[in-house]
Amino acid sequence: MVSHSELKKLLCSAEAVCFDVDSKVIREEGIDELAKFRGVEAAVSEMTRGAMGGAVPFKAALTEHLVLIQSSREQVQRLRAEHPPHLIPGIRELVSRLQERNVQVFLISSGFRSIVEHVASKLNIPSTNVFANRLKFYSNGEYAGFDEMQPTAESGGKRKVIKLLKEKFQFQKVVMIGDGVTDMEACPPADVFIGFGGNGIRQVKDNTEWYITDFVELLGELKE
Repeated sequence: MVSHSELKKLLCSAEAVCFDVDSKVIREEGIDELAKFRGVEAAVSEMTRGAMGGAVPFKAALTEHLVLIQSSREQVQRLRAEHPPHLIPGIRELVSRLQERNVQVFLISSGFRSIVEHVASKLNIPSTNVFANRLKFYSNGEYAGFDEMQPTAESGGKRKVIKLLKEKFQFQKVVMIGDGVTDMEACPPADVFIGFGGNGIRQVKDNTEWYITDFVELLGELKE
């Protein structure tokens, strides 16, 4: 078991920090907001409960959810404009502190790229550092599926993205921050996992060596 002081040293020497987005960087869950906007929130919630426990593969569950939601390009744009996501307190300052230290910051999400890129722009994170699912639309703007080739479209997608980043950039130390099992399972290849419960306590609390409820704690560790 790695000691807490060693975990802190790993954070301070990390070359890259990766964040899951929904309920971590922003308060909202993107697919829930889209379902609510389309008036099918109850049906999607019921479908989600049925898929819990891993009995339904992630890609199959995502397909079923999006077929039910059937959101057009224009509706996604309206959602983003009329109900913009709210940043979690402290995340803007934490990302700025990391960037000041020349740490690469990545957003890795099973949510939708059109929303996650909007969040990235608020945090001065380049779109090239965003990994999320791409919705596809027909020429008339109607829903046409999603890009199944994205690593985030499958179970274990966050693990695959971090492995890719390590291979591409030769990162030696990567930190993953999230609140779910899929985030925790990305370590390894991530070198440190930090559980986050600032938007609600999740199951990873009892299974991680470093658990926080406020990004201020990490800001304190990153002081020069």
